[in-house]
Amino acid sequence: QTQLEESGGGAVQAGGSLRLSCIGSGPPTSTGSMAWFRRAPGRQREGVAAISDDDSPVYAASVKGRFTISRGAGEKTLYLQLDNLKPEDTAVYYCAHSRYHSAELRSDYYCSWGQGTQVTVSS
Repeated sequence: QTQLEESGGGAVQAGGSLRLSCIGSGPPTSTGSMAWFRRAPGRQREGVAAISDDDSPVYAASVKGRFTISRGAGEKTLYLQLDNLKPEDTAVYYCAHSRYHSAELRSDYYCSWGQGTQVTVSS
């Protein structure tokens, strides 16, 4: 199973930016699709952005135009650029990997998960 590790979280003021990174290792050797999810206090985990194995992205309506998902040089390296952050973006952000191909925002599509990185946005 793929091992994933996120980094890049932190505390910023509203309107600020952060860049999250996710480094993956281990099987399967295929690229697969990847995604970012988040869980805010007292709320269910929600899909934020996903990217297919041929680099087609999808975004949740709440972040479209503000967040950008992209892949790095490594086959399981993933980034999320967060711009124009709002207090409602405060959450733990998780990286996920799927052995399948499509960009999906459903958590059951993904079989490997990181431990998460905290993003806190103050007003």
